[in-house]
Amino acid sequence: MNLATIIGLIMGVGAIMVGFLLEGGNPAKLLLPSPFIIIVGGVVGALFTSFDMGDILGIGKLISKALKMPPVKNKELALKFVAFAEKSRRDGLLSLEEDMQSLSDQDDPLLKKGLRYVIDGTDSEALTALLENDVSVWEKHQKHGVEIFEAAGGFAPTMGIIGTVLGLIIVLANLSEPEKLGEHISTAFIATLLGIGVANLIFLPLANKLKVVLGKEKLAKEMIIVGVLAIQQGESPKLVGDKLAAFLEEGERHELESFNES
Repeated sequence: MNLATIIGLIMGVGAIMVGFLLEGGNPAKLLLPSPFIIIVGGVVGALFTSFDMGDILGIGKLISKALKMPPVKNKELALKFVAFAEKSRRDGLLSLEEDMQSLSDQDDPLLKKGLRYVIDGTDSEALTALLENDVSVWEKHQKHGVEIFEAAGGFAPTMGIIGTVLGLIIVLANLSEPEKLGEHISTAFIATLLGIGVANLIFLPLANKLKVVLGKEKLAKEMIIVGVLAIQQGESPKLVGDKLAAFLEEGERHELESFNES
């Protein structure tokens, strides 16, 4: 579980609630069913209108992905390529067949695909175009998930305003009871508050977190392309390690460089 996402959600909602309490507000007043129905129903309806059924049904997986940000294993990936370089220089590219077959489901499919084409003797330009196209198409699919949450973040405040307008219509229709006007007006504005809150505390932050995940995954795929092409061109393990070290954090980069020198 990614603690930053959980802490952010708790702090965001908590800060608003604490501020509301300090001003003498009653949190129970924010839990009215009608604003939730308008916002949730309106946002979901707008998303179904905007996207395909499969995209909407996959929202659960997107939320899980944002909450469980995958660990970065770029250092392990770099070390793996250094080992591939050592073996291919010593025993030839065909010796990587066993390593390719031993890759697990945890490894990026792009790695296995790249090694397979290297072993088959695919031309360097053709292999580069193939792998880069795979990454480009993959990125477009991943950005589609981000767009869903960004759209929800745009719809939610609008639905909140619609809820407020509906509430004010009811208020104006009952001007014969002036003693209740204040309560009815405050209730009407709860919809706007919830719409803006849900957009800025949930939907848009989740979209940003998915962008972070996407960036890290893309970086790993770019590493794979550089590593695969280096292996194909028969570069030394030291050069392969130095190329891939550029993708790592400073501490991991130093560790990889020390490994190459040993």
